[in-house]
Amino acid sequence: MSTNQTSTRDKVPFGQKAAFGAGHLVLNLLPGALGVFMFFLLTAFGMDPFLAGLLGGLPRIFDAITDPIMGFISDNTKSRWGRRRPYIFVGAILSGVLFAVLWQLDPENTQSYNFWYFLILSMVFLIGNTMFATPLVGLGYEMTSDYNERTRLMAFSQTIGQIAWMIVPWFWVIIADPEIFETQAIGVRKLSIIVGAVCIVLGVLPAFFCKGIDSANMENRKEINFKSLFSNLKDLFIGIAQVSKNKPFMKLCGATFLVFNGFQMVAAFSVYIIVFYMYNGSYADAGTWPAWFSTVTAIVTAFGVIPVVTWMANKWGKRRAFIYSTALSIVGYILKWWGFDLENVWLIFMPIPFMAFGLGGLFTLMMSMTADVCDLDELRNGMPRKEGTFGAIYWWMVKLGQALALVLGGLVLKLVGFDGNAAQQTAETMTSLRIADVVIPAVTAGLAILVMWKYGLNEARAKEIKVELVKRRGEL
Repeated sequence: MSTNQTSTRDKVPFGQKAAFGAGHLVLNLLPGALGVFMFFLLTAFGMDPFLAGLLGGLPRIFDAITDPIMGFISDNTKSRWGRRRPYIFVGAILSGVLFAVLWQLDPENTQSYNFWYFLILSMVFLIGNTMFATPLVGLGYEMTSDYNERTRLMAFSQTIGQIAWMIVPWFWVIIADPEIFETQAIGVRKLSIIVGAVCIVLGVLPAFFCKGIDSANMENRKEINFKSLFSNLKDLFIGIAQVSKNKPFMKLCGATFLVFNGFQMVAAFSVYIIVFYMYNGSYADAGTWPAWFSTVTAIVTAFGVIPVVTWMANKWGKRRAFIYSTALSIVGYILKWWGFDLENVWLIFMPIPFMAFGLGGLFTLMMSMTADVCDLDELRNGMPRKEGTFGAIYWWMVKLGQALALVLGGLVLKLVGFDGNAAQQTAETMTSLRIADVVIPAVTAGLAILVMWKYGLNEARAKEIKVELVKRRGEL
C-alpha cells in the first residue's frame, strides 16, 4: 500500500485538472470523429474503397515523422509562456479549423479532385494536430512530480476524454438520418464545423490554465532555428536513442502496443456480430444497438473503471494495478462469447464492466508511469527533460498499433470468410469471427501482463529519484 502523502505543492488544482481534461477530450474527439467520417468518404462522396484506404493510411506515415520532431521542439523551446503552452494554443486553433476545412468535400467533384484535396489537407491537418497533441501530452507529464498525483491527474483527464467516445458513436446515426440532414454529404460538412469549433474552444484551455515545470533555468536546451536545423536533427536522434535505451519505458510501449493492438484488431467485430449474427444481416433491425454498445462502454470506463484503477494504483502500485485490470479485461473478452445472445440482446452489455478495464486501465496507468520514466531519464541523462519526446514516441507506438490493427483486422475478416458484399454470412464464418473476437484480445492482453510482470520502477524507487533530482536542481 502507498505510504507517500502528496504535499500541497505537488497537488494539481481542480481548475488545472479540468483544463487538462478538456484538452484530452479534444485528443479523443478528433480521431474519433475522423474515424466515423472516413466511412462516409465511400457512401457520401463516392470514393473508391482502395483510394479511401490510402487516405486513411498515407497520412499516418507522415504523422509518425512529425510527432518526435514536435516533441523535440517543445522540449527545447524557450519562451515567457513556457515550453508547451504556445504550441497548444496555436495547435488547438489550427486543429479545429483544418478539421472543418478537411471535410468540405462535394460529391459533384471528380474523384481525383476529392482524393488530392483530402490527402493534402490531411497532411496539413496532422501538422496542426501534432502541434497541439504532442506538447499537451508532455505538459501532463510535468504538471506534478508526485507518484500518486500523476495517476489521479491522468485518471481525471482520461475520464473527461471518455466523453468523446460517448458522443462519437452517434455521429453515424446523426449523419445518416434524412430527417436531420438532407444528404450524408451535407451532414458530414456541417457536423465537421461543429466538431472543429468545439475542439478550438476546449483545446485552448490547457494553454491558459495548466502549469508545467518551471523551465526558466533549465540547462542544455538546443537553439530552435533554421541555422541549427542539421545539428538539431542529430540531437533529436540522440534523444530518441536515449529514450529507446530506457528499459522501463520500452516495457510500457510494448505492453501498450499489445493491449491496444489486440483491442483495435477486433473493435469493429462487435458491430458485425450484432448485425450479421444476432440480426441476420439487417442493419435496420440492429438499429442503434451498436452505438449503444460503444457508448455504454465509454460510460462504464469513465465513471466505473477509471476510479477503480486509480484506487488500485494508490493501494497496490501501478504495476500491480495494470496486471489486475488487464486480467479483468481478459475475463470480459471471454464473456463476449455468451454476451452476443440471439434470444436476449441485453446480454451484449454483460462483458462491458470487465472488458472496459483493458483500455481504461491502460492509458490511465501508462501515462502516469511514463511521467515517472521522465524522472528516471533526467537522473541518467540530465537536462533538458524530454517529456515531449517520450510522449511523442509513446503515442507513435499507439498509432503504429492502430495502423497495424486495421491491416490485421482486415486480414482476419478475409481469413474467416467474411464477405462485405453479402447480405448474410455463413454460420461457419460467424463462428470463426466470434472465436477471433474473443481469442485475439485475450492473448495480446496476456502477453502484455508478461511484459509488465517484472517492471521495476515502483513507488519507492520513484520517490528516491525525486529526492535526488530535487537535490541536483537545488530546489527546496
